[in-house]
Amino acid sequence: MRVGIAADHGGFLLKEQLMTALRNEGYELVDFGASHLDPSDDYPDFVIPLGKAVTRGDIERGVTLCGSGVGACIAANKVPGVRAALITDVFSAHQGVEDDDMNVICMGARVVGFALALELIRMFLQARFIGAERHRRRLAKVKELDEK
Repeated sequence: MRVGIAADHGGFLLKEQLMTALRNEGYELVDFGASHLDPSDDYPDFVIPLGKAVTRGDIERGVTLCGSGVGACIAANKVPGVRAALITDVFSAHQGVEDDDMNVICMGARVVGFALALELIRMFLQARFIGAERHRRRLAKVKELDEK
């Protein structure tokens, strides 16, 4: 699976650790930055290109990190076609994909540690959209908003 990952300064160190672990597990990663630790960088500069790559199909799923995860999640959801959520628990990591076809997971590096972040990403990447009629109906309503 081809996965994008993006982080600002708040998530940079965790991003670097996660990239090593995910590559060791066989995932193909595309790094959207930051490429170095810069305390003055801004999460939209990395998250927005990742979101656009998801909607173009260049990557299958995205992982975003910032200090709390909130800013990255807000930015990601501004890209039409992105369905991002701030995730801090295992149930939501897979349920968000299964029911809501979530395509970007957002986490706060100051909220989750490495072990939990890796487990959340694993659940997110292994999950598949169930596609039940009620889920498709709800997503169609969300897509309608993206198209306006």
